Amino acid sequence: MIRESSAISKCISLTSHSLAFYGWPVSQCQSATTPLLVQLNCGIRLLDIRLAKKQGRLLVYHGQYPQRTTFQSILADLHTFLISPTSARETIVVSIKQEDYDTHSPANFSALVRDEIEASPGGMGMWYLENRIPTLGEVRGKAIMFSRFGGDGAAWENGLEGMGIHPTNWPDSAKEAFSWTCKDVLVRTQDWYHVPSFLSIPEKTQLSTRLLLPPPANITQPVLSITYFSASSFPFATPTVISTGFGWPRFGFGVEGVNSRVAQFLLVALKKKTTLCAWTLMDFYEMPVGTGVVPLLIEHNFRG
Repeated sequence: MIRESSAISKCISLTSHSLAFYGWPVSQCQSATTPLLVQLNCGIRLLDIRLAKKQGRLLVYHGQYPQRTTFQSILADLHTFLISPTSARETIVVSIKQEDYDTHSPANFSALVRDEIEASPGGMGMWYLENRIPTLGEVRGKAIMFSRFGGDGAAWENGLEGMGIHPTNWPDSAKEAFSWTCKDVLVRTQDWYHVPSFLSIPEKTQLSTRLLLPPPANITQPVLSITYFSASSFPFATPTVISTGFGWPRFGFGVEGVNSRVAQFLLVALKKKTTLCAWTLMDFYEMPVGTGVVPLLIEHNFRG
């Protein structure tokens, strides 16, 4: 079990573009049969929310494609989950990213995020908003803000220090892992998402699973790893193709996707009793059917 004093850096499973249910084959990244509460009840504990301002309110978007979900409905579902008797001691990390930089300023977007949270059922009290990696005991029953949006923090109490975990460095689609610091914690991140084609699936899998392994021995400070299994490009590497593959690879016809390759990696790690630690993000987390990536990630929290 994760101790109450442990930093939340174990294997946390999460969905990339968590509410991107529409826009197949380019913009859809999750099945429409897995709405937010289904994801949470399946064990997803880190959400990737992309928002844009439309007619004065925040809506979920993936790039330019609308996803028919409001930020208010997300906040209501989070509140429902975190006050339920069966899940009131859970913790959810919520990554929020702005998708409309071309039309709305970062400061305006940042202020609207705060306004909508304040007007939601759980209000600001539902959120952990310090800019540091907390211990699990500090955040039971809380949503942890992971703010991948800008502005100067003017709309938030304590400014940039009151917007939750706030990355200081995030290069666009860097192939190699990059690092940034959150107070005394070194955050290692792998987010190579713009792959050339499905032929990059083996390399993408290798780079993303590498961050699941313990950091090198010469790193003495606390480490949090964040790794994205998701990737795409058009037309030869749509989210569905990268995550689930195509054809019948077990019979030698087709290509195996990232998700099943990651599942195999996790199974081998369990057999070898290898300790894994990372926040992991993936598209179509429940596919291919029977792969079981999320249960395998959860199992690693009880090992090592």
